[in-house]
Amino acid sequence: MDIFSFLIPAALIAVTAVLGLGIYALFRGGEFGRSYSNKLMRLRVVMQAVAIAVLVGAMLWRARH
Repeated sequence: MDIFSFLIPAALIAVTAVLGLGIYALFRGGEFGRSYSNKLMRLRVVMQAVAIAVLVGAMLWRARH
C-alpha cells in the first residue's frame, strides 16, 4: 500500500462533496444560491483537476515501481 491508496478515494470523495454542495446551492436559490453556487462549481473544477493529477501521479508511480 502506498499514499495513493488513500489519496485517490479522498480526492473522489472531495469532488463528490463539492458537487453535491454546488447542486444544493443551485437549486436552493435565493441569496445563498446567488453567492455560493458559482463559487462551489469553480471549486469543483479545481477539485477535479486535483483528482486527475492524483490519478496520473498514481499511474506514473505504480508504473515505475
